[in-house]
Amino acid sequence: MSNIHSAIACNLDANILLAALPLLEAGKVQAIEWAFDTIADPAGMPEWFTGLLEVFGRENRLVGHGVFFSLFAGKWTGEQQQWLDRLKTLAATYHFDHVTEHFGFMTGADFHKGAPVSVPFTPATLALGRDRLMRIQDACGCPVGLENLAFSYSPEEVRRHGTFLDQLLEPVNGFLILDLHNLYCQVRNFNVRADELLTHYPLGRVREMHLSGGSWSDSQVNPPRQIRRDTHDDAVPAEVFALLESTLPRCPNLKYVVLEQLGSGLATEESRRAYQEDFSTMDRIVQRYAGRTAGRPPNAFLPLPPVAPAPVPPEDPQLHARQVALYTILETAADCAEAQNLLRASALAHSDWQVEQWEPAMLETALAIAQKWKDGFNPSPIPLQRRN
Repeated sequence: MSNIHSAIACNLDANILLAALPLLEAGKVQAIEWAFDTIADPAGMPEWFTGLLEVFGRENRLVGHGVFFSLFAGKWTGEQQQWLDRLKTLAATYHFDHVTEHFGFMTGADFHKGAPVSVPFTPATLALGRDRLMRIQDACGCPVGLENLAFSYSPEEVRRHGTFLDQLLEPVNGFLILDLHNLYCQVRNFNVRADELLTHYPLGRVREMHLSGGSWSDSQVNPPRQIRRDTHDDAVPAEVFALLESTLPRCPNLKYVVLEQLGSGLATEESRRAYQEDFSTMDRIVQRYAGRTAGRPPNAFLPLPPVAPAPVPPEDPQLHARQVALYTILETAADCAEAQNLLRASALAHSDWQVEQWEPAMLETALAIAQKWKDGFNPSPIPLQRRN
C-alpha cells in the first residue's frame, strides 16, 4: 500500500461536496483534510458529515487544518483560548492524524475576520510563535505543522521564510505543509527559481503538500506587472503539477498530498469536472512516486521529550500595537500611495517590519487581500440538520 495518500480538503460546503462526491463514492480519496474551525457550531453538523469524519479518523486518515488561530497575534485573546478548548474537544471526538495552522497573524479587529499576513522574522516573534505551537500541540496531542505563506512584501522575506519556519517548528518537532501553489506565487511574484527557493526550506519536515489554483491581479502601481494570488478559486496550473513531480523525491517524510479549492470556484458542472480531473492528475503523480520511500523509518513529528507550554501565555505589547496599526492601514487605505504615507507616519516606520523595503505592487496586493477578507469567510451555504 502507498505510504503517500491522495487527499482532498473536504469541508461542510455545498459546492465542495458536490465536486468531491464522485471521488468519494469511487473510493479514490485516501484521506481528508477538515478546516475544523470554520464551523461555528460543530454540534450542529449533519450526521452524514460527522460520519464521514469518523470513518476517515478511524483509519488514521483525517487531518485537521486551522484557519483562525492567529499564531503570531501579539496579544493573547479569549478567542484563542476558546479555539484551543474547542480543538481539545474535537481531538477527543475525531481522531486527527495531525493538526495544522497558517503562518502569520489575522488582520481585522474581529478575530474571525481578515486574512493571514506575515510578521518580522525576529527573536521576539520566534519565541511567541514557538509558545503558540506548544499550546496547539498540548491541546490536540498529535503532530502539529505550519503552512508556508503565499504572500510576501519583499524578496528578502521570501528568502528567509523557509529557515524561519524550520526554527519555529524545531521545539515541538513540528512539520511543514508545503503548499506548492503558495510556492508558485513566490516564484512568479519575485522572479526566483523554485529549486533555488526550496534550498531554504526544511524539506525533511514536509509531511503534507497542498495543491490549488489561484488568479492573477493587474498591478495599478507597476503596470503591466501581474501578481499571482492564492485565491483557491480555479484549477491547478500545470506549473504546480510540475512542482509536485520535482519536489516529491526531495521530501522523505511526506504522507499526504491534498487538493484544495474553495466552494466559490466550484459553482458549475464544468469547474467540478476540472476539479475531479485535477485530483486524478495529482493521484497519478503520487502513485508513480509512492512506495519509493517505503521501509524508511518515518519521522513521527512528536516532541521528544514532550513539551509543556508556560502557565500564562506570553504577550508582546509592541508587536500587538504595530499589528493593529498595520491591519487598520491595510483595511482602510484607499490606495497604495495612501497606505505608504500612513506607514511612514506610523510606529511601523524604521522598525523590524522594514516597511521601507516593501514592494509597492505587493503592498497594493496586501490592501486587496485585507479588504476582501475583512468581513470574514463565508462558505457556500448547505442545510444543516442537527444530530439527534
